[in-house]
Amino acid sequence: MKERAVLVLEDGTVYHGYAFGATGKTVGEVVFNTAQTGYQEIMTDPSYHGQIVVMTYPHQGNYGVNVYDMQSNRPWVKGFVAKEFSRIASNPRAQQTLGEFMAFYGVVGIEGIDTRALVRKIREGGVLKGAIAHASLYGSPDHAFTEEELKALQEEARAWTDIDGRDMTPEVSTPLPYAWPTLKSGRRIVVMDFGIKHAIVENLAQMGFEILVVPGKTPASQIMALEPHGLLISNGPGDPAMPRYAHETIWKLMGLLPTFGICLGHQLLALAAGGRTYKMKFGHRGANHPVKNLQTGKIEITSQNHGYAVDIDSLKEFRPTHINLNDGTLEGMAHARYPVFSVQYHPEAAPGPHDALYLFRRFLEEVEAFHGATGLPVGKERPDQHGI
Repeated sequence: MKERAVLVLEDGTVYHGYAFGATGKTVGEVVFNTAQTGYQEIMTDPSYHGQIVVMTYPHQGNYGVNVYDMQSNRPWVKGFVAKEFSRIASNPRAQQTLGEFMAFYGVVGIEGIDTRALVRKIREGGVLKGAIAHASLYGSPDHAFTEEELKALQEEARAWTDIDGRDMTPEVSTPLPYAWPTLKSGRRIVVMDFGIKHAIVENLAQMGFEILVVPGKTPASQIMALEPHGLLISNGPGDPAMPRYAHETIWKLMGLLPTFGICLGHQLLALAAGGRTYKMKFGHRGANHPVKNLQTGKIEITSQNHGYAVDIDSLKEFRPTHINLNDGTLEGMAHARYPVFSVQYHPEAAPGPHDALYLFRRFLEEVEAFHGATGLPVGKERPDQHGI
């Protein structure tokens, strides 16, 4: 017998379904993802910290999970919602089922609800906070939720601290610096970790970089003391306007190092340069978003995961390089004078298409051109006005 479960939104909407994953209760911001595969990469992406993810593709879990597809050391989603979870896994790479994985890491899930209706509600009204609860918490697996219990869950959802206005990056960033293991020894890159995905670092390693990952709160002086040849600003969760320490650090480093920003890193770059960000109605989350490269005219199919965007009209020192073809939002930018560029989407394709992998090669070319042109030791060309 399947255990009953319920999802209650902050506006009082109730979806009855069945329990999956870890037994319990969870509260978070309810968002949706349109990818057809990649549930393990999605669940372990730190950018989803604080969010209950609804998958639009109806079947989840059919190919299981394995250690190789992990994008961090644990899942970060607050909850997981699907039309149907598979209790078995059919794939030679599978090491356990999705249900076993979720139970081990404490991820609460619900299946059997009308995900199409839920996604339509989010698309029309915007993201909402919600709470998932399993029936066994109330005494038995077949417990019928009462109006009082549903009302209490609604109040819990309302009381949950909104992601908007929160700096969540310290909760996912590495507490200590570390070197990413690689067999090559090339240009040294410092990665500011605001919730980095493993696939991003692996793509940097494939370019031949020596990679040092540092906490997001690392000041500019300490970053420059590592004598890097380039800087990568990572993806991550939360409101990009809140980690003001990051804005200051990035501003101080701007122009001193070739810099590549991804997702949250793109937003932090814009804010450091005096731009603005805003929260989107329901964001971009999926693996099939069309983006136009304004420099080449080509269309890239991209993987995305963000709920905030950069106000394109607020850019002064940056010029747009990529535009979303669905809604016209800014997807990429480059500094007018410095070797600094960024994209809003995820070029590492985990999960997703490989259309944007060229950006890692571009970053390598920017690093080589910058240091080949100056011919100076790293840090010697920095202008005094940056105050490092």
